[in-house]
Amino acid sequence: MRAATYPAYSTDLSTIQVTEVPDPKVFPGWVLIEVRAAGVNPVDWKAMTGGLDPLIDAVFPVIPGWDVAGVVTAVGIDTPEYQVGDEVIAYARKDVLSAGSFAEQMAVPVTAVARKPASLTWEEAAGLPLAGGTALRTLDRIEVSDGDTVLIHAAAGGVGSFGVQIARARGARVIGTASERNHDYLRSLGAEPVTYGEGLAERVRELAPDGVDAVADFVGGQLETTLAVLREGGRHASIADGTVAEHGGSAVWVRPDGHETARLVELVDQGELKVEVSATYGLDQVAEAFAASQSGKVRGKIIIVP
Repeated sequence: MRAATYPAYSTDLSTIQVTEVPDPKVFPGWVLIEVRAAGVNPVDWKAMTGGLDPLIDAVFPVIPGWDVAGVVTAVGIDTPEYQVGDEVIAYARKDVLSAGSFAEQMAVPVTAVARKPASLTWEEAAGLPLAGGTALRTLDRIEVSDGDTVLIHAAAGGVGSFGVQIARARGARVIGTASERNHDYLRSLGAEPVTYGEGLAERVRELAPDGVDAVADFVGGQLETTLAVLREGGRHASIADGTVAEHGGSAVWVRPDGHETARLVELVDQGELKVEVSATYGLDQVAEAFAASQSGKVRGKIIIVP
């Protein structure tokens, strides 16, 4: 099969090439997915540069990609949950960097798989699992519920936009940081936008004089502001700053979990959650997709279509 691969850790995106690799084998309790679309996440290019080397082994050449949407074409022994022809999605991170979703096929543990929302395109569905799951897990950790006022850092990004929608679905008031060009977008999601940068804490306090009940940091480097606007007894978490644990917060790293992904699907089916696709690239354009992601100016999700 065809797949995008890189031969070693590198910051040189030109080392990513489309190559022929063996078809995946299907272990008991796994499914083989014909990939219709795969989501790009910052962790993909961070892994390529060796940023995850202290945490995870790699077997080169590596096929990147942890988000997948596609059709089941084979099932392993003792996998009654799915049948050939089922349309599915998954946050499909594995224990070793090797066989990811930027390929024509991908084998995935059934525990990571959920059914694709019928209302989403393949491209939209592929953008849901990792970013949506990260937002869901973070808001679960800080126990966002009806009546809360929540500050979301980087609210217009891939994870942040899901966080806004999930928090609003729970009945929370959301204040979201973003550049001014994304303020209308945040308003369309139900958030009250504030411009990030110097004076952010004061701007948040103008909207919430008594402080906010919870803070979700989806960008990092926001601890000072978070602590300045958090009311006494408030909760906070970050996906990009492990030091929050030293200040009463939680560091969050989402796990592959088909049940959590199914909760996202339920929100989609209820009309509470939408996926914005920023751009779509082919397998031979993964380098360009990574460059776009690295720019930090993407609103919504970047998608690879084999």
